[in-house]
Amino acid sequence: MIPRYSRPEMTKIWEDDNKYAIWLEIELLAVEARANAGFLPIEAAQEMRKRAECSTEKINEIEKITKHDIIAFLTNVEEHIGHLSQYLHIGMTSSDVLDTCFSMQCRQAGELLLRDMNLLSDALAERAKEFKYQLCIGRTHGIHAEPTTFGLKIALFFDECVRNIKRLKSAINEVSVGKINGAVGTFEHLGPEVEEYVCSQLGLRPAEISTQVISRDRYAYYLNELALIASFLEKIALEVRHLQRTEVNEAEEYFSKGQKGSSAMPHKRNPIVSEQICGMARLMRSNAHVAVENNALWHERDISHSSVERIIFPDSTIALDYLIARTTALISNLVIYPKKMQENLDLTHGLIFSQKVLLKLAEKGFQRQNAYEIVQRSAMKTFEHHIPFRQTLTDNPEIATNLSEAEIDSLFNYENLFKNVDMIFERVGL
Repeated sequence: MIPRYSRPEMTKIWEDDNKYAIWLEIELLAVEARANAGFLPIEAAQEMRKRAECSTEKINEIEKITKHDIIAFLTNVEEHIGHLSQYLHIGMTSSDVLDTCFSMQCRQAGELLLRDMNLLSDALAERAKEFKYQLCIGRTHGIHAEPTTFGLKIALFFDECVRNIKRLKSAINEVSVGKINGAVGTFEHLGPEVEEYVCSQLGLRPAEISTQVISRDRYAYYLNELALIASFLEKIALEVRHLQRTEVNEAEEYFSKGQKGSSAMPHKRNPIVSEQICGMARLMRSNAHVAVENNALWHERDISHSSVERIIFPDSTIALDYLIARTTALISNLVIYPKKMQENLDLTHGLIFSQKVLLKLAEKGFQRQNAYEIVQRSAMKTFEHHIPFRQTLTDNPEIATNLSEAEIDSLFNYENLFKNVDMIFERVGL
């Protein structure tokens, strides 16, 4: 079943029409290769290409009887080519067609995903530059740490997106292999020149060695990269979910006119897109786990991998196509609240400058651990009694006798924060 969130370009790759069209091309190319090698007349191969066709509806009808998809397909093709069927599927096994086609479909899907990822990269780059110097609080363990900029948050996502694009290209390359070498991969009944010709015409390369099937580590690598991309998208969505919390309110998903958040509470504006992304990322990881399990097969092959691959690869590529598109729209339309970011910076009454005080005392000659304990005493007083940190510092004799009012004042600013922002952006290519 094609999920309701699917997009036509991606779903067509996994539909029977595309699959059977690739099967037919593989078979015709194999015939051409044998003709080029002198095993049958060139004219016969040419005539077969003119006459050969297949019908999805007819193949599926035949399969109800044969209980074998490739035989059903060949039966249908033979109805159109007549006596030329003597040259069809010679020396080949079903997996020569199935696996070479599967690689083609994975590559086609991967190329669409690569296009999607480049669009996401562009959106991240644009928003990172837009908020390059927008101050916000950085959080570790969910707790206020020190200030950062919202642009740096997005730049981090951009950098990871670039890495995923690079890995996706590698994964596409990994599965861009075919095999036309017979029942157990020995080329006993047809030469390697057939495989080389078919693969070259399809834009694939021959697998260096295979059994009846192409080794499944290639496809596990591919699906694990898709899962890794999904986890990256979840990383973005999880950040948005936190920032949209009522108590935080630094950013939120775009809420369109007429949109509703709750059937019971008219005021609700929920991060539903981000939650969808996080939920579906779990599916992607579970599918990747199954792809790894498929790698270990009995001897030269068994069929334990086949049925599940027909589910997890269409589902994963279709789902990820949807998720990347949703994430791109999420980032492009994300609503930012700079005023609330400033309010949150002030929530801890200046505690976010504690390290600057610590380093200043160390600069004055204090042992670092001793300076840490002195500053922490003032910080805990601010934390527990909500007294401004600036005041608890001046009330602390150990600090007041070593730092002047002007020196303390100079520590309560954001100026130094920006000095390396440009350098970081340059590092990530922004």
